[in-house]
Amino acid sequence: MPPHWNENRLTAKLGIGYPVIQGPLGGLSSQKLTAAVSNFGGLGSFGAHSLTPEAIKDVIAEIRSLTSKPFAMNLWVSMEDEDARISDENAFNRSLAPLAVHIAALRAPRPTYKPYSPIRFEDQARVLLDANVPVFSFIYGIPPQEILEECRAKHIVTIGTATTPDEAAALQEAGVDAIVASGFEAGGHRGSFLQSAEDSLTGTFSLVPQIADVVDVPVIAAGGIADARGVIAALALGAEAGQMGTVFLACEESGASLLHRQALRGKRAGHTALTKGFTGRLARAIHNPLLEELNQRETEILPYPLQRALVRNLAIPAEAAGRSDLLPLWAGQSANLSTCTDVSAFLSSLVEEVSEIAVPIMQWSAARRESKVLEKRILK
Repeated sequence: MPPHWNENRLTAKLGIGYPVIQGPLGGLSSQKLTAAVSNFGGLGSFGAHSLTPEAIKDVIAEIRSLTSKPFAMNLWVSMEDEDARISDENAFNRSLAPLAVHIAALRAPRPTYKPYSPIRFEDQARVLLDANVPVFSFIYGIPPQEILEECRAKHIVTIGTATTPDEAAALQEAGVDAIVASGFEAGGHRGSFLQSAEDSLTGTFSLVPQIADVVDVPVIAAGGIADARGVIAALALGAEAGQMGTVFLACEESGASLLHRQALRGKRAGHTALTKGFTGRLARAIHNPLLEELNQRETEILPYPLQRALVRNLAIPAEAAGRSDLLPLWAGQSANLSTCTDVSAFLSSLVEEVSEIAVPIMQWSAARRESKVLEKRILK
């Protein structure tokens, strides 16, 4: 039984001081944020799925110049939707139509069709392996067995992401070291891979204990966690860490734009919705006019990542013009609870609050987990 709430199997494996993990934040990561969380004693993460292998190499070098503590690099195992390579210019023009009016109003150049040029997951993963990063986390599937075996040989901790108990079981079978149980409250993309994202929408409160009961590896709760109450709830549900994304996205150290950070701190931040309109894959963002427009039934959406590239042609000039109504504003359902402006100050307050009431809960949760393990052994 752990003597302190912040000491468990996961913190020992990761070599971190507190069971607090910063969500990778996709294209809104920053080396400064990753290092700040790691330097405090949590696990900073950097979402690198949209970067070329060379760019990833540079990111890892910069993070290492800012911290000597463990950090995670995050990739997407599935880098494209099935129809991405056959999508043609006609489809491009149909999907451009609802965006073209806004692009023209912003006096930005109208984008033209370009053939899809893919980035391979295997090439990105090779950079992480060669750099011997401390932690390799991933969503949208399970890496090939040879990659996981090389991670084990190099003592790189692997963290997979599950949106259902079946996905968690598959990840454990593959031999990952820990599993993120990602509830549908989470901001950004749903990392489902056994069924469609629409058929894998389970809330964190329901998902975490289900996954904790079917796997033996440490579970990390994600989705809707924004303060000490969320962390304590995650630990009570059987998780050994809480992962927070939106709360860190609002911090000055994040890679989010000023408009995005201001939106996260605004009154409407709690009104979120799921959409495929921003990237081609189901994701959660603050409800705004662009999201509503792209969620119209007649709107044609390109497969991922083609839709993502298309929407960037509007997002870049919209940001320059101060038009948050025309931006993808990624956020989870607990965005209104976000109070973080400075990483260190936020984490100091979080740890202090959790410490006051977490120990009894942790002792109960650890005892229950040990009981479950014993029960499985007896049944075998």
